[in-house]
Amino acid sequence: MDYSLFTVSLLIGTGFLAGIINTLAGGGSNLTLPALMVMGMPADIANATNRVGVFLQNVAATFGFRKAKKLDNADILPVMIPSLLGGVVGAFAASYAPETWLKPLLLSAMIGMTLIMIVRPTMIAPPEGTVPFKVSEKPSAWIALFIAGVYGGFVQAGVGFILIAALAGTLRYDLVRTNALKMVCTLGFTALALGVFIWNDQILWIPGLILASGTMLGSFLAVKMAIKANPSHLKWFLFIMTVCGSAAALLSD
Repeated sequence: MDYSLFTVSLLIGTGFLAGIINTLAGGGSNLTLPALMVMGMPADIANATNRVGVFLQNVAATFGFRKAKKLDNADILPVMIPSLLGGVVGAFAASYAPETWLKPLLLSAMIGMTLIMIVRPTMIAPPEGTVPFKVSEKPSAWIALFIAGVYGGFVQAGVGFILIAALAGTLRYDLVRTNALKMVCTLGFTALALGVFIWNDQILWIPGLILASGTMLGSFLAVKMAIKANPSHLKWFLFIMTVCGSAAALLSD
């Protein structure tokens, strides 16, 4: 494996951008997965190695949102249970399913989210003052979170969009708290996925940790941006990232 100045800089730089994108919206793995594959990794090894950066990025973001009092402890367990169950299913599927499944899943998630943002934007960005539902009040939210977990366990790229649809769309959280809970859910099923990938010896740790140094810095900065940003600006950033994610999925080989 080549650890030249170029490849190390590429991993740190793309990791930094991905940390910002993943914390504020989703789809950062559209940058990091190609960066890892530039180093010669096959898609399944890159998919597994990418989770190191995602996991540590979510640790940093969760800590940041909790410190800013944007993460309500009472909401964590109810949204994590279905996403964790889905994550177990998805992680095992990722270890044994054909690599050709990855692109169709990513493409479907990106296009679906783009259409929702165009046709029903208030589904993703509830009006200010909207009181969120509890998971127990919305069975559809449990199903949506489970599906998000399956997808996130299978392939990381784009899972943030699915979680935003579940948390803001069905439970009606505002975008800041949606992003906070999104990072907690992602942290949970990424930890499970990491366990499966470690068991199957699919992670290359040195490039994974180099990537993680960038994702953690990006995520730390993005939390501060999310807390200070105008909600309408967050909504537009989410829309732009969704369109970019769709384009990346369409154009990828």
